[in-house]
Amino acid sequence: MSELSNQLQARQDKLQKLRSLGVNPYPYRFGRTQHVSDLIENRDSLIKNETEIKISGRLVAFRRQGKTAFCNLKEGLHRIQLYVSQNIVGPESYEIFKCLDLGDFIGVKGNLFVTRTGELSVNVKEFDVLGKSVRPLPVPKEKIVDGQKQIFDQFKNMEQRYRQRYIDLVLNDNVVDIFRKRSLIIKTTRDYLEELGYMEVETPTLQSIYGGASARPFETHHNSLDMKLYLRISNELFLKRCIIGGLDRVYEIVKDFRNEGIDRTHNPEFTQIEFYQAYADYNDMMDHFENIYARASLAVNGTTKIQYQGQALDLTPPWERLTMKDAIKRYAGFDVDETSDGELVDLLKAKGMELEGSFIRGIAVSEIFEAYCEDQLIQPVFIMDHPKESTPLCKIHRNDPTLVERFEPYINGWELGNAYSELNDPDMQRRFFEEQVARGRGGENETHPMDEDFLTALEYGMPPTGGIGLGIDRMVMLLTDQKTIRDVILFPLMRDSEGTSAI
Repeated sequence: MSELSNQLQARQDKLQKLRSLGVNPYPYRFGRTQHVSDLIENRDSLIKNETEIKISGRLVAFRRQGKTAFCNLKEGLHRIQLYVSQNIVGPESYEIFKCLDLGDFIGVKGNLFVTRTGELSVNVKEFDVLGKSVRPLPVPKEKIVDGQKQIFDQFKNMEQRYRQRYIDLVLNDNVVDIFRKRSLIIKTTRDYLEELGYMEVETPTLQSIYGGASARPFETHHNSLDMKLYLRISNELFLKRCIIGGLDRVYEIVKDFRNEGIDRTHNPEFTQIEFYQAYADYNDMMDHFENIYARASLAVNGTTKIQYQGQALDLTPPWERLTMKDAIKRYAGFDVDETSDGELVDLLKAKGMELEGSFIRGIAVSEIFEAYCEDQLIQPVFIMDHPKESTPLCKIHRNDPTLVERFEPYINGWELGNAYSELNDPDMQRRFFEEQVARGRGGENETHPMDEDFLTALEYGMPPTGGIGLGIDRMVMLLTDQKTIRDVILFPLMRDSEGTSAI
């Protein structure tokens, strides 16, 4: 029998012993009166007043010495030492205590004190078993670095961390901290919009016509209605319907789904916030974007000047604003207006790229920018004024009919969002949709489908509007200094492994 099998059997034996002793190892509730953090924060007054405390958590360390034991209880990011003595809890209760293992959940009642070595501890008078762990956790390694204890987990296979995130969270406080910060980033973003009078709304995840972005959708089928449906790739067109209906400022935090590859900054299921403001344009959206990033960074880091993987970044508004053509001049060293179609094709081939379908100059210019410029955009910058062929949902630039009023924000070479002065001319919108459909027939894989209901909605009238989509996952990566998108998604999509689920 393997060591793991022996441990599993030993825990099952203890589980049965608890039951034989009349203990329910999985009770319904426990009425704690404090958190471990409260004990740490208010230690002096709790000790002085001999206040009775009731706390709960998971056992993460044991040191048994005959009829006494010291153990560590963990709740959230905080730990506290427990002192358990047979002379205090009684022989029967101590027999129950001997059935406990690392990973078990317990609740304790007692008083706070400080040991001779100066460690804050709870003198346990009573305890309850709250959840017996029948599978052993990996034992973390501890090391003293610069006088401070550091805990290292035993995840040698990084994929195991994502497949079994629950263990990762138990062993690694820094991982818990990342997801606490993620929650704070989302809350800060929501608070910013609410303060400006934005209304949070909900739009469909299942859509009969996908739209709002150029991407391949996931397909599904509704049996009762016998119809093909798509998981949304964007909620843009529904939020614009809200603007048309008179909801002047709306936002939604959603999961979007795009049937694309997985890499360090891409996951097929990702979190995005989109918001739309009537009577605004893309200049207003730039202000909002940089303000949100600055406020979120202040919330989780206390500063707008951060480090990402050793690279200093300054998120302080205002950010640089640079047209796509000027970016190509600066970083690629040539003027696209003076470059022929054939030369553009050759420049793309030099980067190992080839356009899908028939040649479209505006698409080629966008691809040139991505190939030659993106990875050089380290400090925050808005890349403005894209070729009109890059999207069918944006207003034509007020000063140049070959461009649209679109921007993408970049930091660390990553595109972090997308924003427009939204197109509200129904006739022009129909023409642009028709061009997209024709391009799809011409061989492009990621074109925008025709949406007749959205066109009908536009015909009822939509005011000038600015809109933006902001990727939450990459934002969290930057603000918490994480290398991959999987490190900021609790349960990222994974390949099936030995019959396990994909997550």
